[in-house]
Amino acid sequence: MHQRAREFVERAREEYDFDPRVKEFPEGTKTAADAAEAVGCDVAQIASSIALRAGDEIVVVVTSGANRVSEAKLAELRDVPAGDVEMADAAEIKETVGWSIGGVPPFCHDSAVPVYVDETLTEFDTVWAAAGTPEAVFPIDPDELVELSGGEVADVAE
Repeated sequence: MHQRAREFVERAREEYDFDPRVKEFPEGTKTAADAAEAVGCDVAQIASSIALRAGDEIVVVVTSGANRVSEAKLAELRDVPAGDVEMADAAEIKETVGWSIGGVPPFCHDSAVPVYVDETLTEFDTVWAAAGTPEAVFPIDPDELVELSGGEVADVAE
């Protein structure tokens, strides 16, 4: 197992008493479609953690792989002007949440950040989220994802 995926597993066990069943795919799961193909699920079941800057804060939006995040809806949720929501840069993401783009899990972040969970993910029994690297994912019940992430279920899709 990749060192970063192993680190995610250890943190999930220690911090959340959650034992993720990580699956790694050497060919990568960089896109939601890649991840869905690798695990054999619908692209809508991929729980992609996207880090955005909303005003002065980094916010993680866990969205369905079938959706794109609506910056306008996130701005409304965060009560910031629509123009103040944008993708966070890679260095800022790594520094704030402790993970690199493509491998950001929905929880086990280095800093407490607001987390929003795409309401469409709650329609499934199981979704698949990143486990610390772009090649590693784990299955989780959406309700447990919401609980462990401390996320707020919201309409965040375009």
